[in-house]
Amino acid sequence: MESASVSFFGMAWKKLRKNKGAMIGGSILLFFILTSVFAPVLTHYPVNEMRYDETLKPPSREHWLGTDEFGRDIYTRILYGGRVSLLMGLVAVSIAGSVGVFLGVIAGYYRRLDLYIMQLMDILLAFPSLLMAIAIVAVLGVGLTNAMIAVAISVIPSFVRVVRGSVLAVREKEYIESARALGVRDWKIIVRHILPNIASPIIVLATLQFGVSILSAAALSFLGLGAQPPNPEWGALVFVGKSFLSQAWWMTLYPGLAIMLVVLGFNLLGDGLRDALDPRIK
Repeated sequence: MESASVSFFGMAWKKLRKNKGAMIGGSILLFFILTSVFAPVLTHYPVNEMRYDETLKPPSREHWLGTDEFGRDIYTRILYGGRVSLLMGLVAVSIAGSVGVFLGVIAGYYRRLDLYIMQLMDILLAFPSLLMAIAIVAVLGVGLTNAMIAVAISVIPSFVRVVRGSVLAVREKEYIESARALGVRDWKIIVRHILPNIASPIIVLATLQFGVSILSAAALSFLGLGAQPPNPEWGALVFVGKSFLSQAWWMTLYPGLAIMLVVLGFNLLGDGLRDALDPRIK
């Protein structure tokens, strides 16, 4: 089983490397991850230092992406903002993935609980994800942490539906029936036989939802419900920049491009992973 799994993922990696879109997406993400991690090395401007003699400066050799209304360097704030935006996506997907996989496995394996879990998911899916996130933030309160929780909750139904469908397809296989006949406990069957065989769709979904989560978190910050000033989150930078759009277009353009490129990177990588992990595609 282990060697077969290694062989499968080895073949998937070979197919992924041949996918130009996936490689471009991965390169975009690697670029933003590295620039966020090494932000202190890549810029010498403090992220929140205000210089009132350099307010609203256009892009130049001194300030590559211009300055904001307080004279802060936009390039620096985008670098540090990447840490916040990427972390928000990571936390949201981690929470949603953990809860969604657990509920999806329970719903797919224990059919008597399926109806109740899926009815709850149907209720959550009845609301647009962004609208539901706004409602959750309204209940929990404005802030970065609550925004991450709200985005995570809005993403959970997607994981539950995908995992449940995958479990339903696997649980009727002969080796699962054999394990049950031998008296193997349910949790061992789930951990040893079901989860490894449904890992591929979970990985693909997590990659795609990462971009969705970053976009949703940015939307919340743009609406003033997520990261609060002076936090340099990309959505918050776009929100501030819209007030100066006619006189300082760079305040909105460059953070918006960062959001667009990261979401594009995750979508390209997710599409590539979907093809690479599909054994029907050679």
